[in-house]
Amino acid sequence: MKKITACLFDLDGVLVDTAKYHFLAWKELADELGIEFTETHNELLKGVSRMDSLDIILNLGKLDLPQEKKNELAEKKNRVYLEYILKMGEDEILPGVKDFLTDLRNRNIGVALGSASKNAQLILERLNIEQLFDAIIDGTKVSKAKPDPEVFLKGAEALDVKPDECIVFEDAIAGLEAALNAGMRCVGVGDPETLHRANLVIPGFAGFHPADLLQRI
Repeated sequence: MKKITACLFDLDGVLVDTAKYHFLAWKELADELGIEFTETHNELLKGVSRMDSLDIILNLGKLDLPQEKKNELAEKKNRVYLEYILKMGEDEILPGVKDFLTDLRNRNIGVALGSASKNAQLILERLNIEQLFDAIIDGTKVSKAKPDPEVFLKGAEALDVKPDECIVFEDAIAGLEAALNAGMRCVGVGDPETLHRANLVIPGFAGFHPADLLQRI
């Protein structure tokens, strides 16, 4: 069994459920554009960058807009999203996450964030768990979206560890692919059918501990 020297975490859907706020912000924008946007449509945006998400929504409405207008809409969506984020509190951390992160640190296992979100730092601050991370690699530090492995490789580099000694926690297929492309092992958080390529799939962190991880992956 390869040793584990670091754990890297996606943010949305793994540590906190901000998907609902993304949905509300995108829906507000879609409504203004006269485009029907449902929670089923929202699944298409999982793990996808802001501009690519906007393109998906515009395609749903068969709308073709100039780049300048698209930039303006993407910024507007982010402003609405931030209004929700700024109201977040520590009670929105998903069950078991804080204990899991604390336990990793007590075991001297490196902890990094690997997220496409440009608001990651703010969210961690609102949740009061920023101090539990040794490195934060977010959308302000990468240029390539998952499934490109850049975000996780930069996380390993920041922690000064080898990729094959890292475990990634992901809830989206694109993120799972990014982890595998980085040469890392991956724990899927969510649906076993969707995340079947992961080395291990868990429903969440409640009742799951680093000791279980060391035994099962």
